Amino acid sequence: MKPDIFYQTLEEQGFPLTDKQKEQFQRYYELLVEWNEKINLTAITEREEVYLKHFYDSIAPVLQGYIQNQDIQLLDIGAGAGFPSLPMKILCPNLEVTIIDSLNKRIHFLQFLAEKLELKKVRFYHGRAEDFAQDKQFRAQFDLVTARAVARMQVLSELTIPFLKVKGKLIALKASSAEDELAQAQNALNLLFAKVVDNVDYQLPNGDPRTLTLVEKKKETPNKYPRKAGLPNKRPL
Repeated sequence: MKPDIFYQTLEEQGFPLTDKQKEQFQRYYELLVEWNEKINLTAITEREEVYLKHFYDSIAPVLQGYIQNQDIQLLDIGAGAGFPSLPMKILCPNLEVTIIDSLNKRIHFLQFLAEKLELKKVRFYHGRAEDFAQDKQFRAQFDLVTARAVARMQVLSELTIPFLKVKGKLIALKASSAEDELAQAQNALNLLFAKVVDNVDYQLPNGDPRTLTLVEKKKETPNKYPRKAGLPNKRPL
C-alpha cells in the first residue's frame, strides 16, 4: 500500500489526514527502518508493506468504529515497535496512550519516536504485564487495552483484563479467525468476570484475513489475577 493510497483510503473512510499526520507516518516509517538495523523491531521493512501491515492494520479499531478521537486512557500491552497504539494515536491525537513492553531497547525506541513525532500524552514503561497489573497505579485504570498478535486469548485475557476499569474493553487484533481461541478462553474469561461482546472478521485491502475481538470487563478482577510473571503462559486458566 503506497503512502498516497493509504491517505486516500483513510479519506474515503472519513478520516482525512492533515499534513502533520502524513509527516508523522512518514517519519515513523523512516525511524522504524533506521532503528531496526540496531535492534530487532520488525521483519517487515519495505515501505508499502509497513503502511499496509503495520499502519493500516493497527488502525482497524478506529476504522471499525470501536475507538474515537476522545480523551480516554488506552493501554497497549507488548506493543513492540508501537503497534497498534501509536498509529491510532497519530490518527486520534486526543487518545492518552500508555505502553508496557518487556524489552527495554524497544522502550528506548518508542521514547525517541514519540519525541521526534511530537506525540503528547504518551507514556512508556519497561516490565512485565503481570507485575504492572498488581500495581494500584495501573490496575483498573484504563478504558481500553489493545494487544496485537501478543498471545492466545486464553493467556491474553489474564494479562490484560486486570488493567481495565469495570465496563472497559480489551481489543485484540489477530491475523486469523479467533473462534477456536475464544472457545478455549471461555473458562479464563469467566474467572476474570469478562465477556466477549463482539468478534469481527475482515480483510486488509490486499485480501489478508484479520480478526478483531472485543471483550468487556463486567466486574472487578479477583486480586489473585494475574498470577506471577510467566505463569499465565505456562499454565493458562
